[in-house]
Parts: sequence; structure tokens; C-alpha cells
Amino acid sequence: MRVNVIGTSGSGKTTFGRQLAEILNIPFIEMDAIFWGPNWKPLGDKVLFSRLAEALEGDRWVLDGNYSRTTPIKWQQVEVVLWLDFSFPRTLWQAVSRAIQRLISKEELWPGTGNRETLQMLFSKESIVLWTITSYRRKRKNIIRMMAAPEFQHIRFHRLRSPEETAAYLNAVLQDPAAYYAGEVATG
Repeated sequence: MRVNVIGTSGSGKTTFGRQLAEILNIPFIEMDAIFWGPNWKPLGDKVLFSRLAEALEGDRWVLDGNYSRTTPIKWQQVEVVLWLDFSFPRTLWQAVSRAIQRLISKEELWPGTGNRETLQMLFSKESIVLWTITSYRRKRKNIIRMMAAPEFQHIRFHRLRSPEETAAYLNAVLQDPAAYYAGEVATG
């Protein structure tokens, strides 16, 4: 099973993706960990594409993340795309809460990078909160367009619109992982 969890920044892709991978006992791949180098330097596309292709070589994985320019790589063999499509207020709240939690904990976000949230970043033009605000509508429109695109009709899309739906989805998979593989999990 190859699945990509997508959604706007702050929707909870990483948390949900980790939980799903754990339930299914398959590898979890975090796009941000592949994209970001030390000191918040993004990797160039050539390195990003190569690292992503290598990470997706297996036949069982859960990948979180959008990065639209990587779609030809990540959706080449993907079977299921789970879209966390929460309301704007909910998504913004989650993005702000996450940023503040990371700021307080000073946790390194991706091992070996030294990347941590800072107060300066929170109020900069690169702020994840500002990115959530400015990209929310555009990202949703793009996902809707992609779901309808002829080149992606081989993919099963599931749109989860609330934390309650994501919890119900994970619970259904936990109760019967075989149903997930057969594509029989109800998404609400």
C-alpha cells in the first residue's frame, strides 16, 4: 500500500500520517524532512527529487506532504491519497498552536538539521502561520483540480473534513487493516 496524506499547512498531515503508518505497520516518510537541509535551507529540486524517489522505492509506505512539483514522482505509484480538508479556522488554529508548541519546546524538527521554530521566524515573511493564511484557498483549489484530472484517475482519493473524521478513519483501519488494503474504509 502506497498512500500520500495531503492538505494545507497546519492540517495535521504529519501527525495523521504517522498514526496511519503505525497502525498499518509500514514506513512513514515525512516530506519536510526530505526537503529541509540544515539552517532552514531548502534542498534544490535535483536533490529533493532524487531523495524522494529513493524514499518511495518500497511498495508499502505512508508519505505526508504536498510539494506540488513532486507530484509526478510521488503519485507515479501512489494508490490512495488522503486529503485532510479542515476548515480555515481549524487549520489556522492548528498551525498557530503547533508553532507556539515548537517555539516553547525548542525541539529540533528534523534530526541533524538544527532547524527549530524561533520567535523571529514566527513573525517573519517565512512564518508557517502566514503561509497557512496565504496559501489555504489556493492549495484547496489545486487539490480539487488534481482530484478531477484524468492523469490521476488511477488514485483513490478520500477527503477527511474534520478531526472527528480522521479519528473515525484511523479507528476503522485499526479495527480492520485488511479493509484499508481493500479500499473498504468508510471516510464519512
